[in-house]
Amino acid sequence: MEMITVVGKEWLTQNTESMEFDYKKEYRNKSVNFEPINYNGRNFQRIDMRFVKNNVSVLIETKANFDIDYTSSKMQLSAYVKYEKKLTKNNIIAILANTNDNRIKVWKGDIKHNNLLKNETYLRNINEYVDFYNHTFNDKEKVMQNTYELNEKLHANGISESLRSQFVGTCLLALKNNLEYKNPRITASQIRAGIKDILGNLLENDVNRATKIALLNNNVLENQDIRDLNDFDLKEILSSIEKNILPYINDSNTAGQDLLNLFFVTFNKYIGKKDKNQAFTPDHITDFMAKLTSINKNSVVMDPCCGSGSFLVRAMTQAIDNCTNLNEEKLVKQKQIFGIEYDETAFGLSTTNMLIHGDGNSNIIQGSCFDFEDIIINAKPTVILMNPPYNAQSKFLPNEYTDTWKSNTKTDPSKGFYFVKWIADVLNNNRIEATIAVLLPVACAIGNSKEIKKIKKSILKQNRLDAVFTLPNELFYPGASASACCMVFKTGENHFSGIDTFFGYYKDDGFKKRKNLGRVEQIDNITGKSKWEEIEDKWLDLYLNRKSLKGISVTHKVTGEDEWLCEAYMETDYSKLTQEDFQRTVNDYLSFLIKRGELYEP
Repeated sequence: MEMITVVGKEWLTQNTESMEFDYKKEYRNKSVNFEPINYNGRNFQRIDMRFVKNNVSVLIETKANFDIDYTSSKMQLSAYVKYEKKLTKNNIIAILANTNDNRIKVWKGDIKHNNLLKNETYLRNINEYVDFYNHTFNDKEKVMQNTYELNEKLHANGISESLRSQFVGTCLLALKNNLEYKNPRITASQIRAGIKDILGNLLENDVNRATKIALLNNNVLENQDIRDLNDFDLKEILSSIEKNILPYINDSNTAGQDLLNLFFVTFNKYIGKKDKNQAFTPDHITDFMAKLTSINKNSVVMDPCCGSGSFLVRAMTQAIDNCTNLNEEKLVKQKQIFGIEYDETAFGLSTTNMLIHGDGNSNIIQGSCFDFEDIIINAKPTVILMNPPYNAQSKFLPNEYTDTWKSNTKTDPSKGFYFVKWIADVLNNNRIEATIAVLLPVACAIGNSKEIKKIKKSILKQNRLDAVFTLPNELFYPGASASACCMVFKTGENHFSGIDTFFGYYKDDGFKKRKNLGRVEQIDNITGKSKWEEIEDKWLDLYLNRKSLKGISVTHKVTGEDEWLCEAYMETDYSKLTQEDFQRTVNDYLSFLIKRGELYEP
């Protein structure tokens, strides 16, 4: 009965007094010829539970322990799948479920090895199983194209660039929660009021409820650009979002969350930014960083500069994938994901983003991370993911740090490295062991400046530099132009304990620049597989097993005086160099000279 309740009692179909579903009886009722399937002398025809909604059938066969005769159990379930396909032609989710320990095995379609959903470890509501077939999860380029077209539509309707991402996020959240806007008599004013009511209900248990509602209402719903939208234009925008973006939302499915996060990152890149060095972390890089830090259901994750929340979404998604029941999921959402964001607009966006992903009212607070040391200590994070501002002004940083700046210094001379040192100090001073994975400009790894070299030496006094990955050029295109690397630190560990630092020359992620779309994931024409997925697996394997591979990875001992980049230590594989490589390097150097003002006509 517990299983029936979880999947959905109203969708249960039965035709016997024992509540089972008899295929032979149903075939006879439908005048269909029943051909029994036998295995080892057994004739299978009755399945324990059968649920049907729309074009999806969920079949569940229970066992005390399906491992006792796993082959027989699969054959039995396979028979029911074949009966169901002949009877209804429905899409099928087939499940073996234990009654003594809650373990399950789930197949999408026929009972074949390739159809086994290995990450499915607990029963879902039938709506989620319907989503396995009826939602689009794999067309990333289509999502990016829809994002570009939506941005153009907002531009045509006079909605300012700085407002667009937050407005779309708010609309997505409202539409996901059944916003009424299609009635011909409903006005734009009434639609905005409806959105506000939905936000209020979603934030009902949030301690910062009033602040968040006021922020979203004042900055978005009451913004003049939004108030100027007439009934027709607002409804047209909502219809476009509902048709072209909403289908990709599914907070119960990892792939659906991946595409939604891709949408937010892509959309943010289209908006204008006062700070051209503001960098929105690409979705596949947040995925890589979450995996290399081994985030799971026991991890407590914090991003002290969370921006639009992309790291938090990725961390939550990966942790939930590791959960085995709904209570564990709830704990992850409510107690194990933390974010701090100074910028008011980004704070509103991260709040909306997390709510759309079904986070259960995330622990995101507004303000400077330097003012919330107690929050960090009480959270006891085991993983820090961050992409700090690279050119922060002095007003955003502690006086104890800015007082050391030269009088003519206007922005952070450490290029964001101070944020890493500060949070590492907080963790170490309170004996909190954590892994810190941070994106920083390559300049921080090189360490030519006095300020950066000082921080490099200081941070190694209490922390071990575990790894540094040199990432692709123009990683943030079309946003910031900074070249980035990912550094990984282990707090509270002796850097000079004998463990070499892993360095990866991870320049090729399989993405290519496309006009109006930014950097786009490439798909192999022969296999149909993502090149990035294969590359990511290789990157992680090299790092996790600390393998040295000519031209791509190496392990090496370094100090604060040394350069922290793979290029300085790896053995170059010259056999793979091409004329195109040479020309690209010359072009990059030429561009560098132009930016420095060192190339000019006499």
